Amino acid sequence: MRTSPLLVIIFVLLLAGCTAQPPVTQGVTEAGTETPATALSEPVKLNVFAAASLTEAFGEIGKMFEAGHPGVTVVFNFAGSQQLAQQINEGAPADVFASANNKQMNVVIEAEGVISGTQQTFAKNRLVVIYPQDNPAGLEELKDLAKPGLKLVFAAKEVPVGGYALDILDRAVADTAFGAAFKDDLLKNVVSYENNVKTVLTKVALGEADAGIVYISDISGEDASKVGWLDIPDALNVIASYPIAAVNESGHPELARAFIDLVLAPEGQDILAKYNFLPVK
Repeated sequence: MRTSPLLVIIFVLLLAGCTAQPPVTQGVTEAGTETPATALSEPVKLNVFAAASLTEAFGEIGKMFEAGHPGVTVVFNFAGSQQLAQQINEGAPADVFASANNKQMNVVIEAEGVISGTQQTFAKNRLVVIYPQDNPAGLEELKDLAKPGLKLVFAAKEVPVGGYALDILDRAVADTAFGAAFKDDLLKNVVSYENNVKTVLTKVALGEADAGIVYISDISGEDASKVGWLDIPDALNVIASYPIAAVNESGHPELARAFIDLVLAPEGQDILAKYNFLPVK
């Protein structure tokens, strides 16, 4: 008995319909490698732990990153670098760590939260003296901070800016223009030590202190109108280096790398410069 050609064709079509699979659409990462189709099938949160002094600049960089990565939301945790390092080492979910000094980055590296050698310096900063707009203490230079009766607010020594401030005072006492008693006299005027640089800025802006020491980047943008400021002599000042790295346990390592690449790119560097950060080179 011969099989009808029409029946053979129908059988082949039915078989193909049962076994054919829909095509899989693959995405492309920043590095140009293919990723599974499910990589961004749901919204992704990229957790960036960044020093408090980066609040405004990184906020703007984050918006730029989101615009170029649909489906990704950058969630920032801004705080003192020492607090962020501790949180990462205790297992807080983080993808990127941007510190205001190398010391706290090394704390995370030593705990194997960041692979040694992967950190990169992306910005620099310098310190200034700030005072309320009406300058109630009549401050004119750094040595005025040692006048009896002043109220000063500093960041704690564990906070990068607090440690940098103490370095400045150590340099000052070695300078004959200030004298050996300068540091001790100044520290007698400190009424509080804060956990991050933004709190120092806020307290001085509100008139709760006569002065404080912060980064030049903290008095950019809207904050520039809240306080007055004095330069610290270059011979005494400290240039702060800011390192950034992907966290070892990141759930989104490719996106973490892409965010870091944006920070280091000309677009990211332009935003940092807008907020008075110094260029890396």
